Amino acid sequence: MLSKYPELADRISLVRALGRPVTVALTLAFAACGPSAEPPKSAAPPANDWREFEGSWNAAGSRRTIPLGADRRGSVIDLRGSILLTGPGRPGVGFRSDVIALSDSETGLVGRSVWTDEKGDQVFSELKGEGTAAKNRITGTVLGGTGRYAGITGSYEFSWRFVIEGEDGSIQGSAVGFKGRFQPGQTNAESAKP
Repeated sequence: MLSKYPELADRISLVRALGRPVTVALTLAFAACGPSAEPPKSAAPPANDWREFEGSWNAAGSRRTIPLGADRRGSVIDLRGSILLTGPGRPGVGFRSDVIALSDSETGLVGRSVWTDEKGDQVFSELKGEGTAAKNRITGTVLGGTGRYAGITGSYEFSWRFVIEGEDGSIQGSAVGFKGRFQPGQTNAESAKP
């Protein structure tokens, strides 16, 4: 039957002759374009890597002060505000913050803070500070969290600057030099991505 169609016979012969090299070339091309044998790198660092962040913290609330002698005073501070974080390692973008602290002008500040994100997940921390106007450096130690922050650890630091101090005890301020680092919990390393 191919004798009736000599052109078709020539084409079939050509395809058969080129078939093996073309098949090999196509196989190599597909292999080169296919997925690599190396597993893809995750965008999130491993759970044991420390991640750094910076940001801003603004809050307002009240302070009740009592005298503890001629040059000493104690205060109870209740603040609510917002935290915005920057940097590729941040645990989240924005948080509502709540702080309750006891400040003694001689011994410093001790307090607790809760950061709540837009989903209701929380980060808990302990605050300690020097407590005087000249030395008001405050450090925070992350105690853990809920949801995607479960098992989180870390620390942060800042200095507090009061912007408004009313006679009625109302206060408003912001953190200066707010920065820190954290490590996601072992089971929540993937869900702690920003």
